[in-house]
Amino acid sequence: MMAAEDALFRLPPQEKDFRIRVILPADLQLQNARLECSWQLKKVLHGYVHVVKQRLQQSQNLGSFMMELKTILDAALKSTNSIEASPAPQYYSSLVKDIETLGWDKLLFVDNEFSTIKLKMEDSSGRDHVVVVRLGAGYPYKAPDCCVDLPVAFSISWTPQTNIQDIYNQVLSTLESLKGFWDTLDEIDTKTWVLEPEKPTRSATMRRIAIGNNVSITIDLDPRHPNMLPECYFLGADHVVQPLKDKLNSNVHLWDPDVGLLQNLKDILEIDFPSKSDLKKSDFTMDCGICYAYRLDSAIPDQVCDDPHCAQPFHQACLYEWLNGLPSSRQSFNIIYGECPYCTKPITLKLLNKPF
Repeated sequence: MMAAEDALFRLPPQEKDFRIRVILPADLQLQNARLECSWQLKKVLHGYVHVVKQRLQQSQNLGSFMMELKTILDAALKSTNSIEASPAPQYYSSLVKDIETLGWDKLLFVDNEFSTIKLKMEDSSGRDHVVVVRLGAGYPYKAPDCCVDLPVAFSISWTPQTNIQDIYNQVLSTLESLKGFWDTLDEIDTKTWVLEPEKPTRSATMRRIAIGNNVSITIDLDPRHPNMLPECYFLGADHVVQPLKDKLNSNVHLWDPDVGLLQNLKDILEIDFPSKSDLKKSDFTMDCGICYAYRLDSAIPDQVCDDPHCAQPFHQACLYEWLNGLPSSRQSFNIIYGECPYCTKPITLKLLNKPF
């Protein structure tokens, strides 16, 4: 005849409830007892089985064993946090079923725990995209984290009935809503010399486009309205930049949202952007006149001597250090006045944020 004892544990600070059944043999000897518990508790005690067996052998009575088991369980929870990390078996069957519905060909990656998956998709323009889905133990009742390289905020609409196919469809719908934005940037990347960023991500809204030697325009697009006039900033010597600013201000009323952004820029500024078929990128990427490098960490030379016979570019950090070391230089608020390291003509440096 077997005897059974049921016990309920509640362990602060985890505040988890665990039920365990101790089945004693006919002779009621504790060392020959059997333990029955849920799979979650077995997972927690996986690395402590030998300790539990040892305490069964050495405990004087059932009460003392229960107290020691509670101590072991508390230590196991603190060291592994396994209850939060361990999904139920239904988690895996539900996830595999969802992936089968979506199609295994759309699965790019899955980790060993099936907690992180990467889905690949292609929009109607043939652009490749990757969606990273991080699933918690509560899937599908709890919404997973979804990460995709987009220029706008994205969050999935989730209910307990939502699955991987729904995530895929929601992301694809967002990709299609941004088609015009990426089409516009693809035209700029293909037909002009983009100086920055060198390797743009799908979320990048900014492009710095070469206009001529040491002259460029930086545009920042609105992803939702890519054909509207973007924010524009010119970089270069004043004698070259000022006429471009004047044309932008005087012709801004000519901007036509029904015409592509690149063509609008050409019409408003009354210029043709250098073509990739005629010039090389090196024609526009002159090294800094102080450190003799093009890139300084992530910065490129964006300060230019205003003298038309010089027009030498410098990194802001390099020019700051140079001017700061000259006894003849002076500073008024955030502007430093000094001499160009090349032609010794007056040069100014405006500091928006001093990162050095």
